[in-house]
Amino acid sequence: MSPDTSMHSVAPRSGRTLGLLWLIYGIFRMIAAVWMLSFTPVATVMFGALLNRVPNPYPLMSSFHLIYAGWIVLSAASGIFGVLAAISLLAGASAGGLLAVVAALLAVPFIPVGTMLGTYTLVVFVRRE
Repeated sequence: MSPDTSMHSVAPRSGRTLGLLWLIYGIFRMIAAVWMLSFTPVATVMFGALLNRVPNPYPLMSSFHLIYAGWIVLSAASGIFGVLAAISLLAGASAGGLLAVVAALLAVPFIPVGTMLGTYTLVVFVRRE
């Protein structure tokens, strides 16, 4: 039996386990995005309190809003792709590998769980001959 190096091949048991892990991670990441969105006013006040001695705080506050919105979008996208990858992996669909790789790349910045799950997924699905 020769080793299969395609992106879509994963053992059924490990695909199911990986799918369950992605489902749990995706749900938590979407909850985190909603939580961050609901705390936007509080985060703005907290960051603004740090700027009381800065000569021109408005560009910094604009940068803060842009970065904070980017983290919310990244968190939501990571959660959505995590759930989509989980559904694909659990169903045994051929697109499961591609969705898992996209979810892994989006999850890597979220230390520690996203980094661990994303790295493991990339190791499983992206193989060289």
